[in-house]
Amino acid sequence: MCAECLRKLVTLALVFASVDAVVGTEATHPPEGAQDRAPQQKGRMSLQNSAEIQHCLVSAGDVGCSVFECFENNSCEIRGLHEICMTFLHNAGKFDAQGKSFIKDALRCKAHALRHKFSCISRKCPAIKEMVFQLQRECYQKHNLCSAAKENVQVIVEMIHFKDLLQLEPYVDLVNILLTCGEEVKEAITQSVQAQCEQNWGSLCSILSLCTVVPHGESTLESEKKPNEVSRISTGQGNLVIHPQSGTRENSQNPRGERGSRLPMNAHTRTKSGGHNSKATHEAFEQRDEPSDFSDIRR
Repeated sequence: MCAECLRKLVTLALVFASVDAVVGTEATHPPEGAQDRAPQQKGRMSLQNSAEIQHCLVSAGDVGCSVFECFENNSCEIRGLHEICMTFLHNAGKFDAQGKSFIKDALRCKAHALRHKFSCISRKCPAIKEMVFQLQRECYQKHNLCSAAKENVQVIVEMIHFKDLLQLEPYVDLVNILLTCGEEVKEAITQSVQAQCEQNWGSLCSILSLCTVVPHGESTLESEKKPNEVSRISTGQGNLVIHPQSGTRENSQNPRGERGSRLPMNAHTRTKSGGHNSKATHEAFEQRDEPSDFSDIRR
């Protein structure tokens, strides 16, 4: 639930950031011919921009973040690779030996893959973005991001800043991968991002945080899978309502439902006619073991 709410929060943040960007663009640039140019600019990387990136990748070294810097200010609006690299390098001293090894190997893996695959990809922006994200995921998985994160939870949390989730898609992709790295990592990241969100957006984040507090979604799923346990789940959720709860208790004590609930009345009638409580009770239990006879009497 927490991970799902965090993903919704990140999505909402990206929507707000996009709206702000669009409004700012319309305010500063007249819309003359903008509708014709915008799809072309965001749909395909220009030849000049592609050549510039290719030249930059060839001349960039294997060490450091120079390869990722080649993707800054491109017409496909792929931003965040350089920031992620710099963040890892600035915090490398806080990681243990396994974490340091992961940073070195993962950054080298991403740089090597970007350099060799960029020239083979089409200039369509969606294809370039998917290639970047796919390479990032493969390198994180290959060099055990989750293993490093589990051993360095606090450092990972300190690296994640709410403002970066509003602008940098590769950064959001990294956080989504981290959310799959076990409960400890997921809870720590969720609490940190939610606290930062409340500092920036206040009550809006408080409203969104309600979904992390109420675990009824999981209970609802369980009730759909196990319809026989609906009464018990409903009782747990509505224990402040006296009358529905008492009715539920009567039903839960008698698993045979309507038939079973009417048996005590028949037993009471027999008690009056016979005058012997033990005999009437014994007959009532015998009838409970014979549902077919009881159904014939009702008909």
